[in-house]
Amino acid sequence: KSAEKLLRLCRENGGVYIKVGQHLANLDYLIPQEYIEVLSSLFNDAPQSKYEDVCKVIEEDLGCNVNALFENFESVPIASASLAQVHVAYDKKTKKKLAVKVQHRGLRETSVGDIYAVTLVVGLIDSLFKDFTFGWIADEMAPQLPKELDFVLEGKNAEKAEADIKKSGLSCCIPKIIWKNTSSRVLTMEFEEGFKSTDIESIKASGLKKSEVAKLISSVFNSQVFLSGFVHCDPHPANCLLRAKNGKPELVLVDHGLYKQLDDNFRIKYAELWRALMMADLEGIKSACSGLGVTNMYPLFAAMLTARPYDEIIERSKTGSFSTPSSVTPESQADKAVIRGYAKQFLTEIFALLGVLPRQMLLLLKMNDCLRHIDMALDSPTNTLVIAGKYASKAVYMHQMQTQGTTAIDRIQYWIEYIKVLLRISLHDWMQALHGLKL
Repeated sequence: KSAEKLLRLCRENGGVYIKVGQHLANLDYLIPQEYIEVLSSLFNDAPQSKYEDVCKVIEEDLGCNVNALFENFESVPIASASLAQVHVAYDKKTKKKLAVKVQHRGLRETSVGDIYAVTLVVGLIDSLFKDFTFGWIADEMAPQLPKELDFVLEGKNAEKAEADIKKSGLSCCIPKIIWKNTSSRVLTMEFEEGFKSTDIESIKASGLKKSEVAKLISSVFNSQVFLSGFVHCDPHPANCLLRAKNGKPELVLVDHGLYKQLDDNFRIKYAELWRALMMADLEGIKSACSGLGVTNMYPLFAAMLTARPYDEIIERSKTGSFSTPSSVTPESQADKAVIRGYAKQFLTEIFALLGVLPRQMLLLLKMNDCLRHIDMALDSPTNTLVIAGKYASKAVYMHQMQTQGTTAIDRIQYWIEYIKVLLRISLHDWMQALHGLKL
């Protein structure tokens, strides 16, 4: 009943409150399962604006009637989210199919008060319950929401992300922005076909493999985190669309409002941590966590990042493997129970940890939560730890080679270490492929 009341609160107030509810729905190792199941509906069934309000927003921002700007503008949206909804239309000259994202009318004006209210409530909770630090929720949302409400900025984010992904060579499409019909509350893009990344039936019908889908999605986001540092922080299934291209999956990445530009110092420290996590380097994990401000609670932090028990990392440090028997199969109920046990036992420490982590880490934790949900929906068919470790290792290697004062001998040593890592990854991938053929 409490979960249903919270859901009604989010729906009736809309906007900021739906964003809060969606974020809570991803914290399934901290929040009771009943809340997760109820609040998850906010991802698929957000409130819709009336067509009349949609038309008014377009006219107010673009200065013309909807029918003067577009051909066959469809009155029923194909998608609706917390901040906006998307309508199909066609370009008057080229007849190309378009996706027109229109902000919910009045949201820009009410969001300031909503953020203030959320911040006030969080502050009240902090004052009443000294052992719990919820301030990170407000710290994350307050500076980001105004950016998400600026669709011009979102268009620029999309173009920068497209340039970065092109360098990676990964199969990922970002819809082209139509600037002539774009404003702070209206974003017009070329329409790109695709289905939700968790739509198992469509994946099968397209002849795609879940393992290849999971690998592609993980690769795209890890390349952003560790290589460009310009990160899409809201990768829920409706923003990660799929389609088949030459028999292989292609990711259609949409909704570029929530991005974070990581500073290079943080990016490299974070990469060192993920490389250590992949290699099961216990001292390296401890050292990298310390560099991020996490000292005594580093085992718990590692478990939060990987969604795996820390004991598994200790086990891998003894065997030299990238995986244990449980980590190459769908996530077991036992593993979930262990991590939930961590959360229950160290709940106070977790909230304290969230309060002291670098602010850049908060959005990355949200991104990790979203990606983990996609991976679990795909039955965790690939070792995402290895994918993250691969891109992290590349980032560390590139940083080492570019550091001033590096001698020729140092460069040779760094190169040898990096090649060793790549060979171990290749051997792991080969063994995984062989295991898949035997199944």
